[in-house]
Amino acid sequence: MAEILVLVEHVDGAVKKVTLELLTLARSLGSPSAVWAGPGYSADAKSKLAEYGAEKVYVADSAEIADFVVAPKVELLAQLVSSASPAAVLVAATAEGKEVAGRLAIKTDSGVITDAVGLGDGFVAEQSIFGGGVNVRSKVAKGTPIVAVRPNSTAPEPSTGAAAEEQVSVSLSDAAKAARVVERVKQEKGARPELAEAAIVVSGGRGVGSAENFSIIERLADTLGAAVGASRAATDAGWYPHQFQVGQTGKTVSPQLYIAAGISGAIQHRAGMQTAKTIVAINKDPEAPIFELADFGVVGDLHQIVPQLAEEVEKRK
Repeated sequence: MAEILVLVEHVDGAVKKVTLELLTLARSLGSPSAVWAGPGYSADAKSKLAEYGAEKVYVADSAEIADFVVAPKVELLAQLVSSASPAAVLVAATAEGKEVAGRLAIKTDSGVITDAVGLGDGFVAEQSIFGGGVNVRSKVAKGTPIVAVRPNSTAPEPSTGAAAEEQVSVSLSDAAKAARVVERVKQEKGARPELAEAAIVVSGGRGVGSAENFSIIERLADTLGAAVGASRAATDAGWYPHQFQVGQTGKTVSPQLYIAAGISGAIQHRAGMQTAKTIVAINKDPEAPIFELADFGVVGDLHQIVPQLAEEVEKRK
């Protein structure tokens, strides 16, 4: 089977969920080879990659890779594309992943597709474009297909692979060292999952009414083990931090379940969440555009409905 490179996303040596999704997707199209860039590789990391089907693991665990911004990972992948001639390269459609994809496409003279929500035979990608107004199928016409896939667009499924290790060294060019990381500040992580990777997201909008009222959104999220999101109207009003904004100018999410409370459903917001598998909308306006997109809709006051929903979930836990 054709080899497919998967760039591993990891934090402090722990493999992120999106990598397991990419390995699952790669298995349906060829033979996945994980590419580990930077320090932190361990037996536990190898075991996790093997559990989800990595047949090979290219390990470039030089600390130097983490000392510079993005470019070293690109040079590593470009080197592997040249030596291994893979059928495709898959990365996560995160901010960094999309930059890696774009730079790699230039270096390898290849086509690139970003924000894919599906990938089929012949590496034909499914995309949602123009602010979510159009769904298309796209295919790279030149070089090695480089595809950035949205987190949560594929359910990770275990399937044991050999995970044969191959140590890789990469000599960084002067250009790759042009932007150095001078400081890292570790953000305190709460109990909630990361927004972009969460399987369930509960978002609040203008209808929440105030920063204090976001506590009912947080309560429902916590009962479901979900991440909290917010519309641009809510973040612009200062009711919730901007890093939790879902939309075209915020985070793009693709969870299994998305609950939109007090969100009208403007095109800007829809662009960031419409690929969710199941969408539940709660809004007192029966004409709100969000209901056009929702699988399930509740017309009513979120201040009454959301607490009741949280209570019912708690009863069943």
